[in-house]
Amino acid sequence: MAKVIVWNLVTLEGFFEGKEKWDLGFHGDAWGEELSALSSEFGREAGLLVFGRVTYEGMKAYWTSAEEEGETKGFMNALPKLVASRSLTGSDWNNTTVTADIVGEITRRKAEAGKDIYVFGSAVLTESLLAAGLVDEIMIAVAPVTVGQGTPLFKPNAEKRHYALIAARPLKNGTVILHYGVKPVV
Repeated sequence: MAKVIVWNLVTLEGFFEGKEKWDLGFHGDAWGEELSALSSEFGREAGLLVFGRVTYEGMKAYWTSAEEEGETKGFMNALPKLVASRSLTGSDWNNTTVTADIVGEITRRKAEAGKDIYVFGSAVLTESLLAAGLVDEIMIAVAPVTVGQGTPLFKPNAEKRHYALIAARPLKNGTVILHYGVKPVV
């Protein structure tokens, strides 16, 4: 059975983007050799990448036109991708499937044997998958920066959930990777 792992980068305040959509400038405060190595590890471990529509559009625009070459670009373009959307009906990004029934599709794919399923970004999608009990682990890179305002990863009105710490790993640049298991609701 595959695990569903959510991955995101946030500021100290918990924002996954700044004041404007796709304001990800703080990623530069976290990025470095160690995060690059972790990104490559994700590419080797992932069997499927999952995005909400907004994150998908940004990822597709970036990774299909990025001038940089390397392992991360390779796996972002090659790995199977699943997009949760009620408005899109298809995609021209390599190995991409679009679904309006993300909970049903993730439930089906999670039951299959295989590599893990990674959800990148996608706060609204993450909340939906948490509410459906489909997320097994959450990995968050907390960048050593505040931006004053932005979009929080976890919505203030979301239901209370408990998590079990799997690992906490500080990086040389002050970023901390927090890795949690999602405790089942009882």
